[in-house]
Amino acid sequence: LFHPVILFLPVLSTILTIYVGGIAVINGEITYGNIAEFVIYINLLTWPVASLGWVSSLIQRAKASMKRINEFLNTEPQIKNPSVEPFNAAGPIEFRNVSFTYPENGTVALKNLSFTVPHGSTLAIVGKTGSGKSTIVQLISRMFDPDQGEILINDENIKNINLFDLRSQTGAVPQEALLFSDSIQNNIAFGTFRKNPQQDVSLIKEAAQNAVIDHNIESFPEGYQTVVGERGVMLSGGQKQRISIARAILKSPKILIFDDCLSAVDLETEEKIIKNLKQIMKDKTTIIVSHRLSSISHADQIIVLSEGEIIEQGTHDKLLDQKGHYYDLYQKQKIEKQKSGNESSNGMLG
Repeated sequence: LFHPVILFLPVLSTILTIYVGGIAVINGEITYGNIAEFVIYINLLTWPVASLGWVSSLIQRAKASMKRINEFLNTEPQIKNPSVEPFNAAGPIEFRNVSFTYPENGTVALKNLSFTVPHGSTLAIVGKTGSGKSTIVQLISRMFDPDQGEILINDENIKNINLFDLRSQTGAVPQEALLFSDSIQNNIAFGTFRKNPQQDVSLIKEAAQNAVIDHNIESFPEGYQTVVGERGVMLSGGQKQRISIARAILKSPKILIFDDCLSAVDLETEEKIIKNLKQIMKDKTTIIVSHRLSSISHADQIIVLSEGEIIEQGTHDKLLDQKGHYYDLYQKQKIEKQKSGNESSNGMLG
């Protein structure tokens, strides 16, 4: 009510002045000019009084906002950098009896998990929704610390290494791509620090080509300078995912993580991306989380998760020979792929 009252008071003052002044003029106490003087005085005072109310209201809103901002700024992160010593992430990744439970809801994500990813090799993780695939990825980036067990990178416990070096040498592509309301070029270059701007442009385009997004970008009227909108609202899901892949490629990290980042991409484009990534992943430790088995058949090692535990482990051919859960999933996707191919052929004939 404060703001409307402040705006109404000058109007009320003018009405009272004219009313009282009119009576005084009738009684011969003042002239018409005196009424006009007082009305002008009231109008001159209107802005200072109204601005006082506006500033007072602004201060109250700012106070409430500052309280929320301070709550955020004063929050202590649970994961802190334990060391400033330089760290080289070019080494094997090892999980030793790792267990993890989400503290918010008590969900048990991983149970006594153990595996090793040699440097330069590719690990693929498959499993149903909620089996713990994304939790492994988050633990490697140290978004959380395990409740039990150890995670070693290059033979050092992840809790003791330089957190900044670990994350700067890790390129992670999540399923839900996070893009900013900026140009495509700046979104791809985000988090990458270069000294030569001209070299940046050529490297950005090369990364876009490897992510099979360059033709889409060049088809836009403004090309790489196209502003994608908040969270990439101007782009499709597949385009956003491929821009995120280009961002990770440009970073040239020592650890590459793809968390089901090709779910919105068609099979033909996926095959092109996988072919390009094979060259890029040669000297990098790569972890791929995927529901599509066609995109992980080239992996050096595949683990199948169920309720936070490894139920099958091996290469693509070895797992098919076992004729277990992986084999069943492969056959199911193979049938679905054949059905979709037949439907496309019938649609073209029609």
